[in-house]
Amino acid sequence: MTRMRVFIVFAFAISIGGVFAFATYNYVQNVQPKTVSMPTKQVVVAATDLQIGVEIKKDDIRLIEWPENAMPAGAIHDPNEVIGRGIVLPLVQNEPFLPMKLASKEAGAGLPPAIPQGMRAVSVRVNEVIGVAGYVLPGTHVDVVATVSPTSQAGDMTSKVILTNVLVLAAGTKIEQSENNKPMPVSVVTMLVTPEEAERLTLASGDGTIQLALRNPLDKESPVTRGIKPAALLGAAPIQHVVTRTGVGNSQVAKVVPSPAPAAPEPATVEIIRGDKRAREVVRQEN
Repeated sequence: MTRMRVFIVFAFAISIGGVFAFATYNYVQNVQPKTVSMPTKQVVVAATDLQIGVEIKKDDIRLIEWPENAMPAGAIHDPNEVIGRGIVLPLVQNEPFLPMKLASKEAGAGLPPAIPQGMRAVSVRVNEVIGVAGYVLPGTHVDVVATVSPTSQAGDMTSKVILTNVLVLAAGTKIEQSENNKPMPVSVVTMLVTPEEAERLTLASGDGTIQLALRNPLDKESPVTRGIKPAALLGAAPIQHVVTRTGVGNSQVAKVVPSPAPAAPEPATVEIIRGDKRAREVVRQEN
């Protein structure tokens, strides 16, 4: 009889537990999750990476929902305000279009709208070495090193940094006609410079050779260099004469004083160790 009571109590407990479990399951399934709605607004963004001078087409843009509390200042919401305009600053994929990165509607596309007032765009021909193995890309900054001789003497050849921190607007390859009237690919780099810098760059690329030196974009310094000649590079700079003037007024007399001769190199020596004694012997070359 006792076992029967225990069995009845156990069965009743299981039944009650099952009823509560089923009721809890139904309640959880029927409860609607609470969602917090954030107000959004459509924004025109770039569908792919866009470079300077590109004319924006319909396939270059797309609309996405953007939170209104994090809306970029000046964000464009109407695609018609973007299509047909030119890019003056590079854009990456999914970046919103802003007025500061677009040319005016009247300016059209291409490179001219990207040139600020008072500046000039100058293109120079480069190769893989001059173009730093292809790392000179639009948006990077470079220094321009010119190698040129003011005379026909090879000893007067000088290399010097003539331009610093120059912005690269475009870099690519165009097709030119060779001497045999055959198409020939030529790499061209277009840089943003002032009119005075344009004169320097044109003269250096025409009368000599140039080399581009890639810069860190965070480095804003413009060091002034003295340039270097082959003699100074090899440590054999020519003797420079100093002109001194003595006397007063019209009675001055120019006197050329040669600069001191370089000190003679020290003779070659050999250190000889005998036990705890050391000695140096001069090595003489027999003729």
